[in-house]
Amino acid sequence: MNSNISSAMRFFFFVIGSVILLGIWLTGFHLAHWLLYVPVVFFYTATVTGICPGLIISGKVFPAKAPSKGPSKAAAKPRRKKR
Repeated sequence: MNSNISSAMRFFFFVIGSVILLGIWLTGFHLAHWLLYVPVVFFYTATVTGICPGLIISGKVFPAKAPSKGPSKAAAKPRRKKR
C-alpha cells in the first residue's frame, strides 16, 4: 500500500466521499447526475491507494514557500512620546 498521504487525510477523504454518496442516495440514484459520482470515486481512490491527484496538482500550482533568509520579525518602530 502506498503511503503518500497520512492516515488522517485518508479518513477525511473517506468521510467526505461517504457524505457525498449519502447525499446522492437521499436524492435518489436515478435522479442524481453522473458527474456527482466523480468526486466520490476520486475520494475513495485516494483513501485506498494514498494517491490524491488534487493534492499533487495543487502542490505543483502552489509550491511550498522557501524559508526567509533575513530576520523573521519587522524592525520595531520608535514610540512616539506622549505630550
